[in-house]
Amino acid sequence: MNGIALLQLHVHLPALPGLPVAGLPVFDGSGIDGGLYTQITRDAQHAPWLLNDTVTTWSAFGLGLFAALMLAAWWQARRSDSPMMARALATPLVVAVVYGVDMMLRTLVREERPCRSIPGSFTLESCPAPGDWSFPSNHAVIAFAAAAALWLVERRLGAVAVLAAVAMAASRVWIGMHYPHDVAGGALLGVALAVPLTVFATRGTPWVERARKGRLRPLLLTAA
Repeated sequence: MNGIALLQLHVHLPALPGLPVAGLPVFDGSGIDGGLYTQITRDAQHAPWLLNDTVTTWSAFGLGLFAALMLAAWWQARRSDSPMMARALATPLVVAVVYGVDMMLRTLVREERPCRSIPGSFTLESCPAPGDWSFPSNHAVIAFAAAAALWLVERRLGAVAVLAAVAMAASRVWIGMHYPHDVAGGALLGVALAVPLTVFATRGTPWVERARKGRLRPLLLTAA
């Protein structure tokens, strides 16, 4: 799923808090909930290594679970009506569109990462380089967009996705990559955009009905 493979390796660079990038102003979000961020990351600093390793691994690779849930939704939709299959097929595209909006918003807000704005921040990963903006959280946007779309396809898969999305958002703060408001904003953005887009995807029902009568039938409909 191309819309899910969005993780990057970051190089640790010295913090330059308050300095503009490419001549444009940079937003410092530490005044919103920097104290809560510091408390959470301080807890992480003193947490057992096994917990931190588990959270870090989940944060890095957990988005793959949402891709697996999308595949499961498509598979189950083969036993459902055409409108539900239309939604299932549209779910990866919905996530990709929401991610695109997220990237544009990040460029407009230009919020510096907390590990660059708050001196002495503890992180479980290397602090991203300047220009890798913090608001909203990409991981939270993707996770909650996928969860919202999956909820409208199959409730049980959606419930699993919601729990996974909450865990993903929390992990991004725990490892020090985002402020709490970054993940909260990402969650709201993901849900707010994914729900209407997934509902709109039902308009593809006529295409699904035609495809179910053609060569794609085995992929879109279970055998009678």
